[in-house]
Amino acid sequence: MIKPVGDDVPMLNLGQPINIGQRTPVDLSQFGRVDDQPSFSSLLKQALDHVNSLQQDTSNRMRAIETGASTDLVGTMIAAQKSSLSFQALMQVRNKVVSAYEEVMRMQI
Repeated sequence: MIKPVGDDVPMLNLGQPINIGQRTPVDLSQFGRVDDQPSFSSLLKQALDHVNSLQQDTSNRMRAIETGASTDLVGTMIAAQKSSLSFQALMQVRNKVVSAYEEVMRMQI
């Protein structure tokens, strides 16, 4: 939620010179702990599940069009494009991960 600028928000004072050598402490608690972050494998599984659900939805919509149970051809085509694009994006991520793995395996120790 965006807070409006008011009296409680500090404003930049252009009349004061900026001291570049002075460091202010940074509160890292806003970022959360590393343990709270989801793992790469769980994020990848979520992406796979999402792509799978989009493809199943498209398959169900296509079946409904073919059997005459639905006349929503535009919605079906949009769902097909969504599932196609999400699958292509997932394949690009997979290709990048495989490429990074191969690069690490080629490194000499």
